[in-house]
Amino acid sequence: MKLTLYTDYSLRVLIYLASKPKDELSNIKEIAEAYGISKNHLMKVTYELGKMEVIETVRGRNGGIKLAKEPDDINIGEIIRKTEEDFHLVECFDGQNNTCAITPVCGLRHVLGKALNAYLTVLDEYTLRDIVANPVDFRLLFQNNNK
Repeated sequence: MKLTLYTDYSLRVLIYLASKPKDELSNIKEIAEAYGISKNHLMKVTYELGKMEVIETVRGRNGGIKLAKEPDDINIGEIIRKTEEDFHLVECFDGQNNTCAITPVCGLRHVLGKALNAYLTVLDEYTLRDIVANPVDFRLLFQNNNK
């Protein structure tokens, strides 16, 4: 299974913000530069993360973004479920648009469904804190990338 760029960028934004000291504001420009990715993509991502209430947007001259929750309270599996468009690994996962002729007798759907559940179960075991166990290491990398 491959995650969409949208999910990848969502996780990167959260990782970046988790690497910062608590309550320190960041902005889309610095995050885009740290990763070498498009600011336009990050604008949509940060907007959606704000709607999900995992980041807080502070408006105004000295505004920016920061985590709205502690890294321990941001579950990776939950983020991926909310940012991925669908988990239709094969056509038969989509009950409305399934035209596969072998669906009634095929066991692949069951096998892939079980694999998908195992995948998500593993992701549910981790929080943002687990991913950013040593924030200082991340900050050093981001500083070096911006030079």
